[in-house]
Amino acid sequence: MRRARETARPAPLAAWPGGEPGSATGTWRLRVRMDDRPGTLARLAIRLADLECNILGLAVLPVPGGVLDEIVLRPATGLTRAQLVRALRDEDCECLGVTDADVRELVDSSAASLAAATRAIADPAALADAVRDVLAADMVTVVPGGEANPGRTEGGHRAVFAAGADRMVVARRLWAPFVRQELARAEALLCLLGAVRANVAGPAVVTCADGASVVLREGRPGDADAVLSLHGRCSPATLFHRYHTGMHTVPRRWLQRLLLPPGGTSVVAACGRDVVALGQVIPEPGGDVAEISLLVEDAWQRNGLGAALLRRLAVLATARGHRELAAVCLPGTDGVRRTALRAGLRAAPAPDDTGVLRIEL
Repeated sequence: MRRARETARPAPLAAWPGGEPGSATGTWRLRVRMDDRPGTLARLAIRLADLECNILGLAVLPVPGGVLDEIVLRPATGLTRAQLVRALRDEDCECLGVTDADVRELVDSSAASLAAATRAIADPAALADAVRDVLAADMVTVVPGGEANPGRTEGGHRAVFAAGADRMVVARRLWAPFVRQELARAEALLCLLGAVRANVAGPAVVTCADGASVVLREGRPGDADAVLSLHGRCSPATLFHRYHTGMHTVPRRWLQRLLLPPGGTSVVAACGRDVVALGQVIPEPGGDVAEISLLVEDAWQRNGLGAALLRRLAVLATARGHRELAAVCLPGTDGVRRTALRAGLRAAPAPDDTGVLRIEL
């Protein structure tokens, strides 16, 4: 089972209107349901002014049967949450929740969403943090698809989103239910991140040390014959370093698995119609580590192609949220480590006791 990644904000104090009142300190965020009639918001603002509350921010969220106003305010000293809720009720408004807020959150929602997207693109492991910021959620968890239970909504306080082929994002918020406008904002964020991942997986052109240009792209079933020919042009020593067993070629039944590894992806280096190198990245249980493998045709070795291929695999692994690469090495060999260093990656000084080289992303 993959270990779920989660991020949570501190638990709100007296998040529910019916809870114990807290003293008025700092900044509060509240959600108020009201009728969509002229003058309703003005009366509410006057009542808050009478209570000596300073309104710092306001957002209007359309909901069925009216509107939902999210108000960020600084309450008067000594005002309790229960007193605030009673004052709102006197104006025929329903307070759905009150929680602590931070003045740093007082930014335009579009700007906040773009900033969250930027962070998630720069660091895919920060996906949960980005979704939490967009939704003002209490907790966001990234889990395997089979563990999300999307049918459980908990009265609107729980939402589930797809985040790729095998991951789901589960968001929870105690202090107020999610509304459709917020959910649409989170869905748009995840669609953007999906498009970024797809773009990262697109073809890339690299130039080798001798000036030859090679296209690095995802492997596909149609590459089977070219990959078989690649193995036929490799020396027994090269094949032994890749598969750790004596062989002169690869069985045809392996080709599909090499090009479409379970849960992972392959990258081929194509020069014209020939495939001259093949790499794989396959996630290990837990999701933080991905296993990699490389095969470079003898005539293309020591030409910078191996480093370029490994660097490409590292980019794809990072886009999928992995934090570390693992490569199985033969005792006494350091070819993969030297390739990683030439690719600009941070590799461990030597393989561990199991013969696995760790490469930090």
